[in-house]
Amino acid sequence: MIHKYKELLQELRTVLSGRTNTVDTILPPLLYALVNMLAGLVPATLTALLLALVLTVLRLVRKQSWYYALGGLVLTLLAAGLAWYTQNAASFFLPALITSGALLAAALLSIWAGRPLAAWSSHLARAWPKEWYWLPNICPAYTEVTWIWTAFIASRLIAQYLLYQQGNASLLGVANVLLGWPMTIFVLVISYLYGIWRLAKLGGPSVEEFLSNQPAPWKGQTKGF
Repeated sequence: MIHKYKELLQELRTVLSGRTNTVDTILPPLLYALVNMLAGLVPATLTALLLALVLTVLRLVRKQSWYYALGGLVLTLLAAGLAWYTQNAASFFLPALITSGALLAAALLSIWAGRPLAAWSSHLARAWPKEWYWLPNICPAYTEVTWIWTAFIASRLIAQYLLYQQGNASLLGVANVLLGWPMTIFVLVISYLYGIWRLAKLGGPSVEEFLSNQPAPWKGQTKGF
């Protein structure tokens, strides 16, 4: 059991590598929601922009990964512009709602095309050959996991939309954080455990067996999804 936990943690590190600076995209919206509740739209907008700018500068000065800090700054600028233009604090979170909608559309389109989003995500993280993912005794596992992702994204989108319609910026900020990386990591754990189990049931070859053209019966993929 301990071995399985260590294996799962290692897999999560592999998938999430390079994504540890997501705090840069989380803190500005959270601070915005808090300041808006206490002081109103203008102070909240200025505070969020200042924090995003400071985080970007700090990353550059420390020569750390600037990707998420810059992404957070751009998103904060866009969100702040929408809030300022509409004079509606909830509009700050409109880009997050649009992002969830785009992800939902991408997941559904990938399933319809027979090239599930979970497979593409795994390919980008691991650089395994795309041809392996499309095998008839491999692809169903990634399709089913993509359905799990679709259900999660749809649930998040519904929650975001309902809070946006209510104009509740404070709750919307908290919901975006909780339904962001904390819930995403949980879904990734479920996806990994289900995916490994499903690959075993399908009986397809492992990546190594596929690359070496080994004939059936195969040992199958026992680690990594």
